Amino acid sequence: MVRTLVVCEKPDAASRVARALDENGQPSKEQLYGVPYYECDTRSGEVVVCSALGHLYTLAAKGKPPRRFYPVWDYQWKPKNEVEPKKSARLRNWILAISSLAKGADRFVNACDFDVEGALIGWQILRHACAGADSHAQRMKFSTMTERELREAYIQLAPRLDLGLAEAGKCRHELDWLYGINLSRLLTESVVKNRAGYATLSTGRVQGPTLRFVVEREDEIGGHVPIPFWTIEASIKHDGRSYLLEYEKEKVETFAEADRIVHDCTKSILEITKIESSETRQNPPVPFDLSTLQSEAYRHFGYTPSRTLSIAEHLYLDALISYPRTSSQKLPPDIGYETILQGLYRRNDYSSLVNKLLKSSLRPNQGWKDDPAHPAIYPTGELLNRALGYQEEKIFDLISRRFMSTFAGPSTRLSSRMILESGSYRFFLHGSRIVELGWTEYYRPYVRDEEQELPSLEQGRKVPMDSIRSLERYSQPLPRYNPGSLLRRMEDENLGTKATRADIIEILYRRGYVKDQRMQATPLAIKVIGLLDKYCRLIIEPGFTGRLEDLMDQIQVGKTSRRRVLLEALDHLRPVMLDLVDREEEFGESLGETVTAQRVMEVTFETPCPECGSKLKIVRSRKTGKRFIGHAGVWDGTKKCGFSAPLPQFGSISILSKRCPECGFQMVQAKSPGRRPLVSCPRCYAEKVRILKVANTESNVPTRVE
Repeated sequence: MVRTLVVCEKPDAASRVARALDENGQPSKEQLYGVPYYECDTRSGEVVVCSALGHLYTLAAKGKPPRRFYPVWDYQWKPKNEVEPKKSARLRNWILAISSLAKGADRFVNACDFDVEGALIGWQILRHACAGADSHAQRMKFSTMTERELREAYIQLAPRLDLGLAEAGKCRHELDWLYGINLSRLLTESVVKNRAGYATLSTGRVQGPTLRFVVEREDEIGGHVPIPFWTIEASIKHDGRSYLLEYEKEKVETFAEADRIVHDCTKSILEITKIESSETRQNPPVPFDLSTLQSEAYRHFGYTPSRTLSIAEHLYLDALISYPRTSSQKLPPDIGYETILQGLYRRNDYSSLVNKLLKSSLRPNQGWKDDPAHPAIYPTGELLNRALGYQEEKIFDLISRRFMSTFAGPSTRLSSRMILESGSYRFFLHGSRIVELGWTEYYRPYVRDEEQELPSLEQGRKVPMDSIRSLERYSQPLPRYNPGSLLRRMEDENLGTKATRADIIEILYRRGYVKDQRMQATPLAIKVIGLLDKYCRLIIEPGFTGRLEDLMDQIQVGKTSRRRVLLEALDHLRPVMLDLVDREEEFGESLGETVTAQRVMEVTFETPCPECGSKLKIVRSRKTGKRFIGHAGVWDGTKKCGFSAPLPQFGSISILSKRCPECGFQMVQAKSPGRRPLVSCPRCYAEKVRILKVANTESNVPTRVE
């Protein structure tokens, strides 16, 4: 009997694959070295399903150079537990378990996610842990974790591994390692040698150009010169209701002109000279690729791109949606439109909508973006035997409604415009309403449905001006990036991949390069980009990084080789790096001052103490270890008054630029991995605690406040 070893990327995936392949849907769960695996009975023989924990192998410098030595050009792939013994010690048992299972196997299958990372993870396991099984292993390709698709994927195994994807994945990791290990060590060590203390600084092939976007936007905002202009705000009344008018000029350039308009039109009589109407049809939205899902989730829920991807991956492993790491906006017919909709019909909140769709021909509106590996993100129609979490439910609902809306007809909106004139002055009154819901019925509440009715006035009618005034305003710079808009900019510039962009944005926050939801570049980010721009502009040039991305795409289809791409990148990196090493002292002096100043800034509040006006900072109690807000002089015994405020005791704390709308104090944010950031006002919270203590004291009720 043939014994087959199937390698999956994660334990949850292995569990689902095993249930799908076992004839009875009840595989035997075993353990080896504490690592779970599954034994399945199939008609073609025994199948053993095991899994990795993501990447089991990583890059390390050859030999044993000093830990902080650079530049480093020679590297090798090694087991992750050997490179990071503290962080990844348990991975040793996973490699041992897979190696032991491989010894009794006759056939090998890579069932990791079908993308660049999955191809690389599977290839490395089969090559190193399975003693060269990559040369004769087969590939299992699927886009959902449904039992039907997993069974079909196993029956229709590809005869060999996707080596082009694996080579592209290796190249990407090797380039990122070479850039990151050398440039990041230069930045970090230059500060340490300047005696400014240790600070983890980093830059990289994708991180550098991405941070440059944020810094350039900050420069634009800082250099913006506000230009004054005036707007006209006017209104009429009809049947007891007020209607806002729009003046024919959006901006009036001088105060004199604005004042003349207000003077001439005050208490004037407006004549309705024309009423225009037109219908516009808006086609349904296209299906979600990962970037548009992340953008929509940020717009509607405030979820960061990395949080959205994490939630989507959980839904995928639960077989509720298709593979999320896709750049496709297409839904091929073979996914089974009707079957999926019938599955969604079983949910009460979708049943009436699905019923309408099933009565029509199912042709989705599709976008131009394609992905050879996976279709667009769609719900599978499967039901889960447990309730979804709050955030999972929101992302699932967003994906499901988007999927349904792509099959609906266009929406039709009637737009009307009433033109009102007084002498040489012209005003407009706009109205609109939806006359045919179309796809908007299916995508609610994620679509704006604003309606504005015109007053029941006919052409030639005269109405008095009710009110009019001029408002002075100033031109505004472009807004700062947020995680959603920065992700779209990265995609437009071809920086990173759909799977890595969200992580890059998270790194910018962790390194202290950006802060706040509207991403403000810190002085440290401005200094780092300034130095790199001065001495090695190519490293932060998005065009160069985008070219490398194109070359790695060509590796996937065999148009170039990994070796050629590495050589081209190193030809640029080597001379730049050697020049920077000679300037290490200069880097250290400049960065050291900024790092020291930012450390102080990160724990110091701009808003002064509300009682004595002195500076406040985040301090930690020597007795309890708890952090709180106290006076900046608390360490030298010069505390000005008794004011203090509590802080959350979990996660990393950052002081935001945002002020509390009630008391004006600076807000703080507590952020922990896997949890939504908590934003709060310490002063308001302290006041609530004080009031609660007073109330409980008066009623003789003991109170414990954490």
